[in-house]
Amino acid sequence: MKKKSYLSSVLLLIAIFVVVAVISQQFFLRFDLTEGGQYSLSKASKDILSDLQSPVTVTAYFTADLPPDLAKVKRNFRDMLTEYNSLSHGNVVFKFVNPNGDQTLENEAVSAGVQPVLFKARDKDEMKQQKVYMGAVVSLNNKTEVIPFINPEGSIEYDLTTAIKKLSVENKPMIGFVQGQGEPPLQAYQQVLAELDVLYQVSPVTLSDTIDDINKYSTLVISSPTDTFNVEALRVMDKYLNNGGNLFIAFNAVTGNLQTLSGEKVKTNLADWLAQKGIQVENSLVLDANCGNVNVSQQMGAFNMTTPVKFPYLPLVSNFTDMAITRGLEQVMLGFPSPISFGGDTAINFVPLAITSENSGVQPLPLVINVQKNWTRDDFKAGEQVVAALFEGNFGNRPARMVLVTSGDLAVNGTGQRPRQLQPDNVSLMVNAIDWMSDATGLIELRTKTITSRPLDQLTDGQKATIKWGNFVLPMALVIIYGVLRWQWRRKQRTKRMEEGYVK
Repeated sequence: MKKKSYLSSVLLLIAIFVVVAVISQQFFLRFDLTEGGQYSLSKASKDILSDLQSPVTVTAYFTADLPPDLAKVKRNFRDMLTEYNSLSHGNVVFKFVNPNGDQTLENEAVSAGVQPVLFKARDKDEMKQQKVYMGAVVSLNNKTEVIPFINPEGSIEYDLTTAIKKLSVENKPMIGFVQGQGEPPLQAYQQVLAELDVLYQVSPVTLSDTIDDINKYSTLVISSPTDTFNVEALRVMDKYLNNGGNLFIAFNAVTGNLQTLSGEKVKTNLADWLAQKGIQVENSLVLDANCGNVNVSQQMGAFNMTTPVKFPYLPLVSNFTDMAITRGLEQVMLGFPSPISFGGDTAINFVPLAITSENSGVQPLPLVINVQKNWTRDDFKAGEQVVAALFEGNFGNRPARMVLVTSGDLAVNGTGQRPRQLQPDNVSLMVNAIDWMSDATGLIELRTKTITSRPLDQLTDGQKATIKWGNFVLPMALVIIYGVLRWQWRRKQRTKRMEEGYVK
């Protein structure tokens, strides 16, 4: 009887495992307890996958024997592809290929655009360099997109979803970068264009030359103008906005000239045009105690030493309104921004996007820039200042949107042999704003899904004093309390021992 009972239990257990295995082949389920849902697919990815009409093939080129940290990336990528396959109802198929050791497969990977990377690995207590492949090729019909290297610190979901979206999208919305008022050329936005090219057709546009077809652009970008807009250009901008167009504007009303060490008003009439709509951009500069550095050269004897110096005219902004454009951003550096305020029609919704810290100041023109000034708290008494904002509502016949940032070089890399590399959040702020106004797929949240940094929270002087005195007084107070309690306990013990009939 016991044998039959034991055999029944074993058979039941085997049956449960078989049923679970069969169900797991049909359904993909996992629990994500990470901050920000790093292992959970976003609604954007799910929507794009569910809309696929043709099969997408992903060929993943991964080295077989990877170091533990990189092997984890391979597992995560395989798990994600499994989930993509399930959510797309089988329209995402994949295979893993090991190019190492097979010259034909290695040539195939390299010719497809997947390049090997050298990593240091430990083998039998010896460090050696290992050539590894960690890339993928995504194919749809006769089109391909390459992910040359899957960055362990990047967003795998963003790379994969955008590659699929880029292949499956047919009619890309158009984004126009306005030219003709001293704006940087299109090639000066390398990082921005790399992001926008996924979903959009980007082209330069001269306002006075495109009166009849200006509305074909989902969003117009006005970035870092240095000259005035003529009457015709302003009329076209009004017409575009009145008909429900979207504008992204990044410009300096005032800038700092480090050659003359003075603040100068930029010769553009954008501030006057915005003022007609109730949007005020002051002719002053915002200072912030939380700021970036500039390099200052000093002669030290026979040597010329370069040292970084805090420069409050370069605020490091980490205070953002929680909405799609700014969600996931952690820190943006703005150059010579001005305060923004709104006193226009109540039909326009004013949403501050980026706000400086409470330790901020405002300097009106005329002003002299002293790079080596010894800044004090009296210079930062103006409180928080809005330096980027969203305006949404009826500017004319139809609802329209406008995003304004008072820093023209927000996302400009520049041209020439050595363009400057921008921190990712600067680029994300500009691209997110354009995405939010132009596209409804929701890929914005993927771009900033991966946490890149954790800047320390800024403390007020009062909080710093409280922590300092707490660290000084609290240990002594605990020692005294412990001593008093121990003294009382020992006194009770002595009293108890003096009582008649006490037995230890």
